[in-house]
Amino acid sequence: MSKLVTIYGGSGFVGRYIARRLAKQGWRVRVAVRRPNEALFVKPYGAVGQVEPVLCNIRDDASVRAAMLGADAVVNCVGVLNSIGKNSFDAVHHEGAERVARIAAEQGVDQLVQLSAIGADADSDSEYAQTKAQGEAGVQAAFPGAVILRPSVIFGPEDEFFNRFAGMTRFGPILPITGGDTKFQPVYVDDVAAAAEKAVLGQVDPGIYELGGPDVATLRELIDEMLEVVQRRRAVINLPFGIAKLQAAIFDFIQWISGGLIKAPLTRDQVRSLAHDNVVADDAKGFADLGITPTATEAILPDYLWRFRHNGQYAAIQNSAKNLRTNG
Repeated sequence: MSKLVTIYGGSGFVGRYIARRLAKQGWRVRVAVRRPNEALFVKPYGAVGQVEPVLCNIRDDASVRAAMLGADAVVNCVGVLNSIGKNSFDAVHHEGAERVARIAAEQGVDQLVQLSAIGADADSDSEYAQTKAQGEAGVQAAFPGAVILRPSVIFGPEDEFFNRFAGMTRFGPILPITGGDTKFQPVYVDDVAAAAEKAVLGQVDPGIYELGGPDVATLRELIDEMLEVVQRRRAVINLPFGIAKLQAAIFDFIQWISGGLIKAPLTRDQVRSLAHDNVVADDAKGFADLGITPTATEAILPDYLWRFRHNGQYAAIQNSAKNLRTNG
């Protein structure tokens, strides 16, 4: 265990999978997070003392520098879906990413991996996409040898996509969505982690890689797939963007007036993002260039969405019993 990697946001959805993979590779893993006491679950990923959560605020130079001290490689997974208070899109995606890259260059780090997102565009009408692009530019300026990963919507046991919509099926016969015709290319979280692992190990050329799964589907088609897995029938209503923007404006106001204590379930910026397809560009480098075969949603969703079925893990037994009664 002679090599050390610092993973900023290493206890998050994607970061924990990267931490687990690098621990298996024999690296010492420093998980830099704002609340180390809430990241203790990463410690069993390796041998005693191999994986350690440490305190870090990506908005502070001294904090970032201390967490990076002695690191051979750095991975930045920090990101927010909702701009709240000091943790704004600009502070995290732009300034934070730029800060990590600048300090990595100063400290002579060998490999830098930045997690971005498909759709990153400085000219986008979405602040999320704008700041992701600004962060990428800052990273490449400070650390030209960086590997930047742009995943589409990421799925897996801890995701906030399929889990969120599946949870909504419990509250009534109607499932409202926005952007039902918008295309996505869902990518499995461990496939993204595998790409980051290769980059840390120096097996990837510098540059930007767009990561999408094997299938492209509209949001409506993905919701239908989720409903089939959770074995529930719901009327899926695709709300016009005008109505969604009005709802989001109300949610944003409630979030603002509560000082962020009540988080908006849908923001105006998210509505703007939903108006654009989220798929790998035809000319982009991707999984094929990394030697990775991406995993399809149908192979993974049943493994963690079963808990949203009427009878949870017993649904299969109940269905089997019904078949027995029918055949009898």
